[in-house]
Amino acid sequence: MKAAVYRQRGAAQHVLTVEELPDPMPGPGAVRVRVHASGVNPTDWKSRSADLPMAFEYQIPNQDGAGVIDAVGEGVDAGRVGERVWLFHAALNRVNGTAAQYTVIPSDQAVPLPEAVSFSQGAGLAIPYITAYGCLYLDGPIKDRTILIAGGAGAVGHAAIELAKFDGANVITTVSSPEKAELAKAAGADVVVNYRDADAIDQIKAAAPSGVDRIIEVALGANLDVDLAVLKPAGSIITYAAEPTGDPHIPVRRLMTDNVTLHFILVYNFTQTQIDDAVAGVSKALAAGALTPLPEVHFTLDQTAQAHLAVEGGATGKILIDLV
Repeated sequence: MKAAVYRQRGAAQHVLTVEELPDPMPGPGAVRVRVHASGVNPTDWKSRSADLPMAFEYQIPNQDGAGVIDAVGEGVDAGRVGERVWLFHAALNRVNGTAAQYTVIPSDQAVPLPEAVSFSQGAGLAIPYITAYGCLYLDGPIKDRTILIAGGAGAVGHAAIELAKFDGANVITTVSSPEKAELAKAAGADVVVNYRDADAIDQIKAAAPSGVDRIIEVALGANLDVDLAVLKPAGSIITYAAEPTGDPHIPVRRLMTDNVTLHFILVYNFTQTQIDDAVAGVSKALAAGALTPLPEVHFTLDQTAQAHLAVEGGATGKILIDLV
């Protein structure tokens, strides 16, 4: 098979190459998937460029993807052959990520993909939607709650808007431009605020006079003052991303006074229950037709380095690598 690989960590253009490798074979409990599309996420380039030793002789990058099961290992229902699936955590502690014609993955990490959903959309589901689901429900039900989602045009922000609206929450989101505002509105946000506006806090307060119940945060350090200005007493902030500028200052007394709960989460360390709940919740919304893709930017396998650089550069939309 053809696969993108890196044999040492570093800049995409210096370490990513496309090679021919033996087709992987599924072991017990695993399935092999003919990958149609591979999704690229920030953690993919961060892992590739991290100052860490290599875990394997080489690494095929990318955690997310979608395709068709073409072989199964011992203990897996042979009836799954031919099934359309979306994939999550493909490269987590394994060499075979999704930037390849084939990948092998535990059977429960290959989730049925409805016929009406494209492989491109399926390849954009896993990290963004599982992360968003985990953030939204970390402190319980969200129906009729007011949720503020920072970065509503990003992949996790987009996912959080759609999942929150599907379950009956009131959604306010922040963006940085009119173009991104249109993406957030298309996802279903009730109120969209440009956080660069001088009166952004007033706009959020006008939309939530009693305060926001829960905040899904992408940039805690940059946004904490705004978050605390609009959050209800005993509200919660759930942050899923680290900022390149370093760790934020946490005003302990201020958070303590308002009984604020501050959560930090990383999708790769979710419990099995969190993963199972998220996959079930995302699958339910997907089957109901409640999830829509962000604008897509497509690359070929030979352009894997360019795809990684696009995500690293903050490109708007979903970056995908086409394998079929």
